[in-house]
Amino acid sequence: MVKIAIFGVGLMGGSLALCFKGKPDLYVVGHSTRESSVRKYLERGVVDSATTSLREAAEDADFIFLCGPVGSLESTLKQLAEVKLKPGCIITDVGSTKSSVNACARSLDLGEAIFIGGHPMAGSERSGVEAASLYLYENAFYVLTPNGTTPPEAVEKLKELLVHTKANIVIVDPDEHDDIVGAISHLPHMIAVALTNQVRRYNDNNELYSQLAAGGFRDITRIASSDPSMWRDILVDNRDVLLRLIEDWNEGIEEFARMLKAGDLEGIGEAFRTSGEFRNSLPERRKGVIHAIYECYVDVPDTPGVIGRIATELGNRHINLSNMQIIESREDVPGILRLSFRKQDDLDQAVIALGELQYSVHF
Repeated sequence: MVKIAIFGVGLMGGSLALCFKGKPDLYVVGHSTRESSVRKYLERGVVDSATTSLREAAEDADFIFLCGPVGSLESTLKQLAEVKLKPGCIITDVGSTKSSVNACARSLDLGEAIFIGGHPMAGSERSGVEAASLYLYENAFYVLTPNGTTPPEAVEKLKELLVHTKANIVIVDPDEHDDIVGAISHLPHMIAVALTNQVRRYNDNNELYSQLAAGGFRDITRIASSDPSMWRDILVDNRDVLLRLIEDWNEGIEEFARMLKAGDLEGIGEAFRTSGEFRNSLPERRKGVIHAIYECYVDVPDTPGVIGRIATELGNRHINLSNMQIIESREDVPGILRLSFRKQDDLDQAVIALGELQYSVHF
């Protein structure tokens, strides 16, 4: 049997476990320092066995996945360096920064074990093993970051195992990874947080800001609600890249300020044109480092039972609705119902069904 040890069986680790568990010749061991978590892993059936002992989980493992927070990865690697690991054991992680953990692994004596950084670009607004899904990584990009000394056969061995996730494997240099992910994920998170806090400060003196910030503002700043402790660790870990990106961002904002002061209509229009052109060229239905939302808005009349009827119709068609929210509902004014789904396919089916039922659907 191929033993796979997963340290931290939450959303990411639990989803990996579900991809591997039950496959011929694969045996999945979960690890947590908390006995209550170990019991939960077993009760939910996401692993074959679980333990609070790091040594027990790691010894004889063919693969070790480190699925804890970015801030815990180096500490776990150092503990693994104290264990006699199986020759050829492949250690990997799922953190969203790669340079520092790669440097840490290279500085340690891991015996004949091999470290290969990993970053599956998939996620969910939910967390914990309860949110684990067999389909989390399907069609997502799964980045591997071997360094110049990594044996090619080890990379191929890890890629063969990750076939079970149905993800698209991409090989990237660790430093290049952090540059790219810093720009397309870490910087946007900082901008969303800064913008939300700016409006929060205005709202302290005028509550109309929060009342009128529904809809679009809430949507474009949704990542400002991300887990504070997780993102604290990520941003600090990638700070050198982010400080460079902030300088570039400030230059872009200063350019907008210059155009506004000069009344440069042509320059402002060109900025929107080029950004729109680039954004429209981006793939729409691919999982990315910032998880997509699958939502639509439905105009509904102010009549009793309409919300229940919509939910029932979707249920009758076996369309999995994850959340629904009434944005506006006043007498004589149509309400707006926000429907959320976990998969693009569910959203697509819902739009077709609602259209057949003569509801007005928009995005």
